[in-house]
Amino acid sequence: MKLQQAWLHRGALACLLWPLSLLYAALFALRRWLYRRGWRRTERVGVPVIVVGNVIAGGAGKTPVVMAVVRHLRDRGLRVGVVSRGYGRRTDDCREVREDSAPEDVGDEPALIRRATGAPVFVARRRIEAARALLARHPATQVIVSDDGLQHLALARDIEICVFDDRGVGNGWRLPAGPLRERWPRPCDLVLHSGSRPAFEGGYTATRALAPEAVARDGTRVPLETLATRPVVALAAIARPEAFFEMLRARGLTLSATIALPDHHDFENWERPAADGQRLLCTEKDAVKLWRKAPDALAVPLDFMPSPAFFAALDAKLSSLDGHQAA
Repeated sequence: MKLQQAWLHRGALACLLWPLSLLYAALFALRRWLYRRGWRRTERVGVPVIVVGNVIAGGAGKTPVVMAVVRHLRDRGLRVGVVSRGYGRRTDDCREVREDSAPEDVGDEPALIRRATGAPVFVARRRIEAARALLARHPATQVIVSDDGLQHLALARDIEICVFDDRGVGNGWRLPAGPLRERWPRPCDLVLHSGSRPAFEGGYTATRALAPEAVARDGTRVPLETLATRPVVALAAIARPEAFFEMLRARGLTLSATIALPDHHDFENWERPAADGQRLLCTEKDAVKLWRKAPDALAVPLDFMPSPAFFAALDAKLSSLDGHQAA
């Protein structure tokens, strides 16, 4: 947390780390040069690939963007698949994410994407392997969306979507002196601001708010307004837990306690605190793991919708690709 605060300004800690950022930048430049020279291979998979990623560390809202893009393309009649590394999983192989897959085996975000969209999802350390496996298992797939992977150069991409939250580029320095994984600005097809207050001009925006209903483990929906009559406990293991808590308060809920855990927390040794029978609310991403420890917890989905202009631009770029016919 202290380091993330330092990334917002060019203060003493950031300046102290700045020499290391030069080494990081040099190593990244070397890696790109190896791919440009052909000494490391960038491979195509035969269908258009859309990469949704970011240039800043700490999460910027990529997963809601992936789900929104998948739903939009499917509404157009396209058959869409998703690939991901499966960050934080305990396995190391290439595998398909199924409805009953344990989040520990496939990653919490791929598990959420599979459950929320129904699209086929494959995970692998190298996304090119996940893409090949997906196409082998689902050969009718017309478009692949990569959850993260802007810096994964082994998988050739046709469209890059770079996502920013309200932090923008922070202090503008590379890791570890700043939040940037690579320089900005850099060539990119589409820029999308996932937050409510874009930190810089340019790109497209989105609306985001909590859904009016929470979801129980069995699929039952509970209107949030019915939970506003008594205090509740809120839990979030995401990059910015306080954002979730503030959105709950904006919905009129009284939070007697908030539990902020590290992003991708596994809940393996987590114990539910005593709260006098108060309802426990969490994010959708946390629910896929938390329900085993707290089966009565309610997940509150995020209604995330990029602007129509963003989807129009995406459609135009996808339709212009050689060999691709717009639906």
